[in-house]
Amino acid sequence: MKHFETDRLLLVPADINDAAFYLELLNTPKWLQNIGDRNVKSIEDAKSYIEQKMTPQLDRLGFSNYTVIRKSDKVKLGCCGLYDRDGVDGFDIGFAFLPNYEKMGYAYESASKLKEVAITQFKIHKISAITIPKNKSSQKLLEKLGFSFVKMITIPNDDEELMLYEYIAKT
Repeated sequence: MKHFETDRLLLVPADINDAAFYLELLNTPKWLQNIGDRNVKSIEDAKSYIEQKMTPQLDRLGFSNYTVIRKSDKVKLGCCGLYDRDGVDGFDIGFAFLPNYEKMGYAYESASKLKEVAITQFKIHKISAITIPKNKSSQKLLEKLGFSFVKMITIPNDDEELMLYEYIAKT
């Protein structure tokens, strides 16, 4: 499957070989607080999560969730993806990083690249993003990426109000 590169990063489609990494990432305090508990408590759970939540969209659309890897030492830092999410019009972009790799520009760098390929390669001209109101760092990053707040929404099977952001590509 297609992967993408920036100056410092590789964005590689997540697969079951990344299970240990996703087990760690999905259980970080910020993931649990800002994204929610995905009930991934073992390597087997992580493999199932990747196979059931990430791989089908990749097979169907050609894009999904990407493991973000630092080129210099091949360390897995976080994830960034374009998601076909229920309750969100079109596709939304999302990102999360291990605590040791936050505030280093990796989220901006990887999300910028995915925004670019969404427009140029996948012909997606409206990209959405959702975040919880208390996640100020995510809001700042989305605004830096050129996204604008649109409205508050809820998505199916979740009562929490989310902030919906959108980016409309110039055609």
